[in-house]
Amino acid sequence: MNWLSDQKLDHLRRVVNEPDFSGTKYSIVKELGSGGMGSVYLAHDQELDREVAIKILRETDLTDDTKRRMLREAQIIARLEHPGIVPVHDVGELTDGRVYYAMKYVRGSRLDEYAANVTTTGDRLRKFKSVCETVAFAHSHGVVHRDLKPQNIMIGSFGEVLVLDWGIAKVLLNRAITDLEAETLKLPSPESKEVATSNTTDGAIIGTRHYMSPEQARGEQIDIRTDVYSLGAVLYFLLTNKAPAVTSLALPRAGDPAIGKAAEAVCLKAMALERQDRYASAAELTIDVGHLLDAEPVSAYRENIFEKSGRWVAKNRFLLLLVLAYLIMRVFFIITARH
Repeated sequence: MNWLSDQKLDHLRRVVNEPDFSGTKYSIVKELGSGGMGSVYLAHDQELDREVAIKILRETDLTDDTKRRMLREAQIIARLEHPGIVPVHDVGELTDGRVYYAMKYVRGSRLDEYAANVTTTGDRLRKFKSVCETVAFAHSHGVVHRDLKPQNIMIGSFGEVLVLDWGIAKVLLNRAITDLEAETLKLPSPESKEVATSNTTDGAIIGTRHYMSPEQARGEQIDIRTDVYSLGAVLYFLLTNKAPAVTSLALPRAGDPAIGKAAEAVCLKAMALERQDRYASAAELTIDVGHLLDAEPVSAYRENIFEKSGRWVAKNRFLLLLVLAYLIMRVFFIITARH
């Protein structure tokens, strides 16, 4: 008897599990990743001769509910036309009943991978500001992401910032609602990194423990401030290179005093445990992040007179150097004129 090698077995598994796109204009190139209720493949669009990313239900998830949710995800993304959201090109169903949708294939790196190679706070804040702007746009259309984290944010090859994975997004219809999908949601065990509902047949992920708001973890009402908390958690990661702890959150400056007090205050205000203490919206958070980048005062932090003076000097350093050079030249001319 000839035994198959592990490599051959893995190849056979991939061939068996690979979706059959015969009869469509797509041909599968390779699997890019999987999670939640579906997998993502790199595919070739034979009609337009371009690469696309295709998300498709797993073969074990063929229920009417998962099909509706997959179609709903595609519809949510399709209606959010924004440079920070990957556009959907097509949606369909395979002969085996699996729903799929095709979207733009983005080359680049995840935000956590990007941060590993970019150490300057200014560069990180500029990318984070773009994330806030994208989330604010979604909020203006009544959509809450619910799973914002560095792994769901992509930095494209041209530096563009894209917010991915809207699979568990919630349409709020401009008001806070009771999250029926999370009524039985509980905080996970320390070993678990993600949480799932116990009342769904597909075990759909409802959030990621280090980045989800307290009210989301408790299954209470959610609104746009739920995403504001997650944005604050992403900012915490960008400032400290660490995911925030679920309990006993350490202050960002405790590990690195070089982090500015204003940046820390913005982060902690976004991550306030009580929603009324957070920024009222992602748009409001975006304004303060812009002020950080422009060395201007932020609403989350009250400066003392010395900090105000220091910030003014830092912001107007070039002007002060010109004035100083002018004064030195004047003194030089006065002295030489006397001689």
